[in-house]
Amino acid sequence: MPKGSRNLPKPFTRMCSSKTLMYALAVTTAVLSLLVGISTGSLSIPFSSIIGILAAEWFGVPLPSDIPADWVPIVMAIRLPRVALAFLVGASLAMAGAAFQGLLKNALADPYTLGVSSGASVGAVLVIFLGWQWPLFGTFTLPVVSILFGMATLAAVLAFTRAVERQLSVETIILAGIIFGAFFSALISLMIALTGEELRQIISWLMGSVAMRGWKYSGLLLPFFLIGAVVLIANARELNAFAFGEAAALHVGVDVTRRKVIILTAAALLTGAAVSVSGTIGFVGLVVPHMVRLVCGPNYRVLLPLSLLYGGAFLVLADVAARTIIEPRELPIGVITSLIGAPLFAVLFFRKTRRKMG
Repeated sequence: MPKGSRNLPKPFTRMCSSKTLMYALAVTTAVLSLLVGISTGSLSIPFSSIIGILAAEWFGVPLPSDIPADWVPIVMAIRLPRVALAFLVGASLAMAGAAFQGLLKNALADPYTLGVSSGASVGAVLVIFLGWQWPLFGTFTLPVVSILFGMATLAAVLAFTRAVERQLSVETIILAGIIFGAFFSALISLMIALTGEELRQIISWLMGSVAMRGWKYSGLLLPFFLIGAVVLIANARELNAFAFGEAAALHVGVDVTRRKVIILTAAALLTGAAVSVSGTIGFVGLVVPHMVRLVCGPNYRVLLPLSLLYGGAFLVLADVAARTIIEPRELPIGVITSLIGAPLFAVLFFRKTRRKMG
């Protein structure tokens, strides 16, 4: 990181009044959401029993005698993998949304702004439509192809933008993303129109779900999540500088073009990987960063880690709602996040706009 990027304007050197309290609150919220996610279902399992089972499985502590043995596979093989995947997906989308909003200086930016999600969705729908199952990947053909299509979409967007202008301006990147997103959405609609018995599977995937994925999907997402999260947090100072415009960022020593590519790649990696294992889940990356800003302000050194924790907690609780509202049937998790996220964002946007006008 260039030394000059440390000389940021004062608004971003002022830290939140009590970082320790905010992090403690975020961690507590995340842990409680995980416990609620594991506890809730057709069989309600007390928090104390969950902790006892985890202690027995992870640390070799004897299983308490009052905990039925058949609860262990329910927690370890069914609910915990689902909750872990929901948390990773929510954390990925929230961090990507925060990064896109900061870099593009657009309050309406979210993980799907650059068309990466549409590209990843095309890959997934294509696998379902053609019935692909590559020998090397087997049942993981869908998420692998989805990630490849998502990253190829980002490469195409950046290549198109660079062909239009060398500077990779924010406006041109957004327009290129819209163009590619619209094209890929049309391809998805075409495949849906041509499909037969695969239609239900395609629609179900597009609506989003973390059900019946197992530990393998979390393992597939985890390395992409770690790489994307570490890169974004390492570039938090640069995101703070970009908030004042590209000229200001250049003035304090930020290599603007290079940092744009790095941040966009990391955010797109998080988005593509999340979409590949869960389908399209809206509003997490749009609403969560805005709500976190109300608590900690616009400093990305704090905003990104808190978005990770609250984004994961939000999606875990949304998944709980999706599987309990009309139990024993499940609603698509994307429907729940949209029903919750759209009104929340409308209120936040209304308040912010009124505050500016007032």
